[in-house]
Amino acid sequence: MKTLAQFLPQHLQQNNIPAELGSVLESIVAACSDISGKVRLGALAGVLGMAGTGNIQGEDQKKLDVIANDILIDVLKNNAHVAGLASEEEDTFVAANENGGYLVLFDPLDGSSNIDVNISVGTIFSVLAKPEGRLNTESFLQKGRDQVAAGYVLYGPQTQLVFTLKHGVFVFTLNENNEFVLTKENPQVPASTKEFAINMSNTRHWQAPMQQYINELLAGDTGVRGKNYNMRWVASMVAEIHRILMRGGVFMYPQDKRDPSKPGKLRLMYEANPMSLILEQAGAAASNALENMLDIIPTGLHQRVAVVMGSREEVEYVGKLHQK
Repeated sequence: MKTLAQFLPQHLQQNNIPAELGSVLESIVAACSDISGKVRLGALAGVLGMAGTGNIQGEDQKKLDVIANDILIDVLKNNAHVAGLASEEEDTFVAANENGGYLVLFDPLDGSSNIDVNISVGTIFSVLAKPEGRLNTESFLQKGRDQVAAGYVLYGPQTQLVFTLKHGVFVFTLNENNEFVLTKENPQVPASTKEFAINMSNTRHWQAPMQQYINELLAGDTGVRGKNYNMRWVASMVAEIHRILMRGGVFMYPQDKRDPSKPGKLRLMYEANPMSLILEQAGAAASNALENMLDIIPTGLHQRVAVVMGSREEVEYVGKLHQK
């Protein structure tokens, strides 16, 4: 089995990918290895509980949110190829190296509400090529399809790295020597599924097409879909998407009617875009229920979006219901 250090140079060379992009990926992975150690020790390292601060979204921050964010910023600023970075936890972008060719966006600790109860969480990242000219917010506002790399690290029973450089998806597992070892190449998400993930407690707030869709799934083989579905809900996007990548399913966080100014809860730049690129590379689909996620033109660093992603048949079916 190949380690990441053995695999990456070959993958870059075979696909004419710049070595500089490989260097950026290596920095992200190094930061996540450090974060993995902090997550694993948890209470033993005194990193559980609330930080007593809030992020730009007005959400309370966990201690590990802040620690993970600081680790990623420190490591990436020390990579000469990183021109700037943006984090879900920061008000605005952070400038790094003037001559760098890449921008990195990340959710340092997705699902952190689960940390204190020892449920899987993760880091999500997206890499963009820096446009010509002075670095500003607009430099980051690129469509998801323009990403040059995307991935996540899942801190679960095993720590696993999943990434794409737009030439397939690769899964690595952290071994006892703190090395990531290739354990799965090019997983493919089945087009058909019998499993869905959604927070059912919000049913009354959803728009009518989503209510109809879930009612059809709940009707099982007695309804129009003609088959029985299972439901899963971890409340950690990394864990939900990893399950779908490994065995299929559909994950949804739809728009609801409580706050019309918010088209969704999840963030386009830090969560939806990188996960959508990974899933598309694995044969799945992703949308905001009306438009392909990777084609949405972003308007802000912290833009929210409705999310429907996973097995292609289900994502397309949800889209048809919304178009009606």
